[in-house]
Amino acid sequence: MKALREIISWIVPIVIGLLAALLIKNYVFQLVRVDGPSMQPNLENNERVLVTKRSTIHRGSVVVFEAQGVDPQVTESTDYVKRVIALPGDTVTSKNGQIYVNGKKTNQSYISNSERTTGTGNWNLKSISIQNQWEKHQGSTKVPKGEYYVLGDHRSVSNDSRYYGFVPKSKIMGVVKVPFWNRNATKKANINTFWKKYFTDN
Repeated sequence: MKALREIISWIVPIVIGLLAALLIKNYVFQLVRVDGPSMQPNLENNERVLVTKRSTIHRGSVVVFEAQGVDPQVTESTDYVKRVIALPGDTVTSKNGQIYVNGKKTNQSYISNSERTTGTGNWNLKSISIQNQWEKHQGSTKVPKGEYYVLGDHRSVSNDSRYYGFVPKSKIMGVVKVPFWNRNATKKANINTFWKKYFTDN
């Protein structure tokens, strides 16, 4: 009996610890690795970021979502990291590299002017939904209820809502709050400054 009690005494804390870790991962936060260049220059390939599960999604938030069932090209569980440009009910358009949400020009200070004009292009939701034959919401003029319009910061290479449409809230894992272990202190400071300014202005 003594030996059994000793075994239980060290098994129980391990089980509790594993359950706590699982709950934190599913409901609080987890670490995710960025795969690919679509969020450059703000997030680099292989960079690890902290994703919070219960944060409110704003315009400008960087989110992680399950791409399977969103992007028709994805056939297995895959996480995408993109920036939310428009919320449910918003109308979003682009002209000459500038993005307009509900008729108001969006702050894109997180990328350079050349990056906007080179990769963002001109489009509206109706034209791109017809052009890309979205399976639903064809001819959309605004973002449907419960869904989000996302873009990568590196517009020239990003596979995003311009190609596969809207991202349902149910697919979103959480919000990227802080770029972690970033060796470029200047870049990190610029991102943090932008986020603070964005959420203050909005």
